[in-house]
Amino acid sequence: MNPAERYAAFVTAHSKTVIAVVLVLTLVVGSGAGSVDSGLSIAGFDSDSTEAEKYDAIQENFTTEGENTTVVQVVVRGDNVLSKESLLETLRFQRAVADDSEVNATLRERQSMVGLSNVVATTAIRQSQGRNETGGGQASAGPGSATPTLSAQISQLESMSESEVEATVERVLAPDSTVAGPVDPYSLLPTDYESGSTTASGRVLFVFQETSDATGDDLPPAVVDAQLEMQELSADGISSDSFVFGAGIVDEESTQATGESFAIISPIALLLILGALGIAYRDVFDVVLGLLGVGLVLAWMAGFMGWAGIGVTQILIAVPFLLIGLSIDYALHVVMRYREAQLDDPDASLREAMTRGLAGVVVAIGAATFTTAVGFLSNAVSPLASIREFGIVSAVGIGAAFLVFGLLLPALKLEVDGLLERFGFARRTRAFGRGGAAGRLLGVGADIAERAPYVVIAIALVLSAAGGAAATDIDTSLDQTDFLPRDSPAWMDSLPESFQPSDYELRANAEYINANFAQARDRSRAEFLIEGPVTDPDTLERVAAGREDSRNTSSAVVLADGTLQVAGPLETIESVAATNETVAAMVAEADTDGDGVPDENLTAIYDAVYAADPAAAEATIHREDGEYRSLRLSVGLSGSADTGTVTEEMRAVATTIEGGTELTVTATGQPIIEELVQRGLLSTLVNGFLITFGVIIAFLTAIFWLRYRTVTLGGVVLAPVVLAQAWLFGTMYLAGIPFTSETAIIAAIGIGIGVDYAIHIGERFIEEYRGDSIAALRRTVRGTGGALLASAATTAAGFGVLVFALVPSLQRFGFVTGVAIGYAFLASVLVLPSLLAVWVRLTGYDGTEAAPA
Repeated sequence: MNPAERYAAFVTAHSKTVIAVVLVLTLVVGSGAGSVDSGLSIAGFDSDSTEAEKYDAIQENFTTEGENTTVVQVVVRGDNVLSKESLLETLRFQRAVADDSEVNATLRERQSMVGLSNVVATTAIRQSQGRNETGGGQASAGPGSATPTLSAQISQLESMSESEVEATVERVLAPDSTVAGPVDPYSLLPTDYESGSTTASGRVLFVFQETSDATGDDLPPAVVDAQLEMQELSADGISSDSFVFGAGIVDEESTQATGESFAIISPIALLLILGALGIAYRDVFDVVLGLLGVGLVLAWMAGFMGWAGIGVTQILIAVPFLLIGLSIDYALHVVMRYREAQLDDPDASLREAMTRGLAGVVVAIGAATFTTAVGFLSNAVSPLASIREFGIVSAVGIGAAFLVFGLLLPALKLEVDGLLERFGFARRTRAFGRGGAAGRLLGVGADIAERAPYVVIAIALVLSAAGGAAATDIDTSLDQTDFLPRDSPAWMDSLPESFQPSDYELRANAEYINANFAQARDRSRAEFLIEGPVTDPDTLERVAAGREDSRNTSSAVVLADGTLQVAGPLETIESVAATNETVAAMVAEADTDGDGVPDENLTAIYDAVYAADPAAAEATIHREDGEYRSLRLSVGLSGSADTGTVTEEMRAVATTIEGGTELTVTATGQPIIEELVQRGLLSTLVNGFLITFGVIIAFLTAIFWLRYRTVTLGGVVLAPVVLAQAWLFGTMYLAGIPFTSETAIIAAIGIGIGVDYAIHIGERFIEEYRGDSIAALRRTVRGTGGALLASAATTAAGFGVLVFALVPSLQRFGFVTGVAIGYAFLASVLVLPSLLAVWVRLTGYDGTEAAPA
């Protein structure tokens, strides 16, 4: 009796004890599930790059606008949003915001709201007072403030005729306007606005909220509630087409869309899974036992996470799907081999049949468990905590799947069947795939392995080569709008009212903002840290060259008046010089070539700027212990620019600024750091998968050598998994799905399940081989292949329905998961049989060298 037979005999002989022990262990481990932080968080990937270090230096050494604040954008669209009535509506909207005590409590104290209506109204007030200055609006003005109150602004516009308002708009937006204020009026208008026109199709109002009470990346609940309230105030108070866009609204609607997606899809997925399992098992008790086992495996996973203090992140979302797929597969293999044993020996008792069936499948399940668990556990050495957790939780869950389906399920099914037989229920059912249409379909793999194995292998290799070539061109950029929910398709309107989803315009709104407006967010700015001898005469000339170079990039945003949205030492010097004659005179004297850029006596100019306006100077010029250490240049980016393009273009600008000088210039900022983190994460995942494949092939080689004295079978069995991954990458390329950390993690499901499928086919073939490879293949694909077909159909259909979700990330998850499982199945039942047939021919394997172990 070999070890597998002894193991099976022990489980069946002590079935009650096994059930009791495993259930007690499940209760102990599963009790930790209550400690899991169930609030889904975005996994943090801290970057140790130079760019991240320099970004931190900017935050520490310079005063940056928007610290501890979040920006809400109120976008107004229409035929002419510069009319008197439209401007008045947004002023009244601001007053409604200020009058709402709960919303007002979240606004920052200084300049909480800035819009073109404020600039126009304030300009009109100061014109009437004979002044030539203007300011931005805010919720209220303190005593002695030079900024008129909202009530004063509203009264001023109400007292003016339409033509007077139009004249004021024309003055504010004139290309040569001298109107000054806290914001460039052109930054509040679409980038395609015609300079000087008194009509526009859109404009934006910025509302700034205080977020100092935020925990981690989450906004305070009061801030989120205030943004939702602003949506209602906008709908009630602004008659033209308008919408409110903010981080809190994005989070709230994304969460709601995810919930509605699962509310619609879950019943469909459950019906598909139950239907597929019902067809495969044709026995309600086996279906219930299989689903019970899936629940116990997930309990082990959640319990372990609770005991280990691991919270739920978006990366760990993939793990339950992997475990569900493996669990369904393990359950089907155990039950189907048990049924095959009953069919092969009708006189065998239930215990004898389970012993034979379990002995025939436990090695394959054990090998699949060990290889996939150790492979995923290789991520435990990752420098990224989230990837380590992903690997560890996956490995523990995979181990739990073996414990439940390789130990508990056989014992539990044996007891249940025995009980049912005592009540007169027949418990002998044909295994799925052994005969019927499914058997004939599955036999195709063996048929083509007999007739044209080399053709099958050649076609598989050509497709894999094409997929691999496509993978080199697959998009790896990350577009944040790809994660926002889409509006529901028309067919969902025919669902019962309780299931009909809400209307979601979040993605369309984000795309409109990104395409038409300059953004007032950290994620839409590139930062340059200029270090070294910043007082050298040509330093500001190099900064001016970099500023001009950025104008020629596709990622820098250019306002309607042709200017860049840029803040740097030159802008600081120019703004201070405009109001300080001493600084203006020094700048003029230091500009020896008349290009408007000082090129000598920079230390004295920096000193004069600090003396005249230290707050403005501290934003772009860093002074420490009386010495000037660094400069900061900030460039606004187009919201539609992808992070990869931003990184490459801004690095080129940094090189231009350095220009062969002793300056050290680092291009950084949130978009660039996100890109570098994405690249690092992707590299870590790919390297982890390569290690996973290495571990798997080493283990398979060892186990097949110990059992069958062959060193090449492990590589043959793993080959279809590699081929299927290449097909998956090619399909992603054709479908326009980028290869990001998100899809790379999803692809891990294909690796885990693909290895499982291939091991089952390879192990069963060697077990059945008696000198006739085709006969062994036919029995393999009709026996083990039946369980694989049922498993693949169940998991692919169940998860594939996610393509109907409202959230694009769920759609990608469903598509990639379904395709990965489908390809893993096809590679195992169509390609692997041909590989095994050719392997037998080339190696001359006759099955007589199997070791007793």
